[in-house]
Amino acid sequence: MLSHVRQVGAAIRDRATRLGGQPVRIDVHEVITGRAALLELDPPTRIASGGASRLLAGADGWCALTLSRPEDLEAVPALLELSEVDDPWTSLGAAAIRRSVADFVARARLLDLPAAMLGEVGAAEPTVTQHNPPSARSIGDLLVVDMSSMWAGPMCGRLLAAGGATVVKVETPARPDGTRSGDRRFFDWMNSEKLSFSASFDSDELAALLRAADVVIEGSRPAALARRGLSADKVPARPGRVWLRISGYGSGHPGRVAFGDDAAVAGGLVNVDEHHPMFCGDAIADPLTGLAGTAAVLDALTRGGGVIIDVSMAAVAATYAGLADTGVAECERQMPELPAQPARELGADNSRVRALVQARLVAC
Repeated sequence: MLSHVRQVGAAIRDRATRLGGQPVRIDVHEVITGRAALLELDPPTRIASGGASRLLAGADGWCALTLSRPEDLEAVPALLELSEVDDPWTSLGAAAIRRSVADFVARARLLDLPAAMLGEVGAAEPTVTQHNPPSARSIGDLLVVDMSSMWAGPMCGRLLAAGGATVVKVETPARPDGTRSGDRRFFDWMNSEKLSFSASFDSDELAALLRAADVVIEGSRPAALARRGLSADKVPARPGRVWLRISGYGSGHPGRVAFGDDAAVAGGLVNVDEHHPMFCGDAIADPLTGLAGTAAVLDALTRGGGVIIDVSMAAVAATYAGLADTGVAECERQMPELPAQPARELGADNSRVRALVQARLVAC
């Protein structure tokens, strides 16, 4: 697996250079283990390093469930058909073993819980759909709008910024990126080179920013943006615009929620200990998808862009699961090289971003 990650990193550096960009430094060990080293997370077992995801044995196999959001924990009694639950994970383990994994996961999905059957998704390349006329440009001229959060999408934005693009991180005042409220070093690692723009999804300013963008990174559920007229199909596109959609399971499953650990299990990317699966690395589908998304965006830009790219975290994980040896278990943790300056505070660059948008839209 590590050799394949190196190949993807080399492709990113090559494509960024072809687009007139700066050298993009990608350290394989740092990409895969940096968050675990930074946050001093426990090694993964059948409990993920971050603690929110677990592998559960069903009557006929294995599945993964993530309880990272308050609403996930609140849904556990409904999943178990109980009025209340004292110890969620003990109760879930007891319930899962009495059911088929397909039945358990299907019920979890009905409750909007991030759940996956081991190996249910096959490997697949990102899907690319021509959407608007191509237009060649250098990476230094790009305005990238990063509407994603957490890890996979923000990593893509970070790498494009490292190549020389102007990247704007968009967060809503009511719901900023959740990693802002955790250990800020991780948020800084992913976002220090980006401008910070704060606006609600219903604002005209956000719609204008998307119209001015050359690249859009989307990590939300497509339906949520479509309802507000902010989807790739709704926002008028500049020639050559590339819209990257990162989701757990691709455009065919737009409403299905996923996180890095359970998406990796869906793709079959696990380690095996005494015939039992264990999580592979720390939310491994996130950084691998961040790299895959970056490579796909840069590849599209070398061809003039004008496309919508859909990347499935589970399918990316399945691609790596198909390799002979993951190599993650032997991968020593490496502390990431932290930026000299912290990431910008929420909305710190609103005025500057407004000026950029106005200049671009007037020029059109």
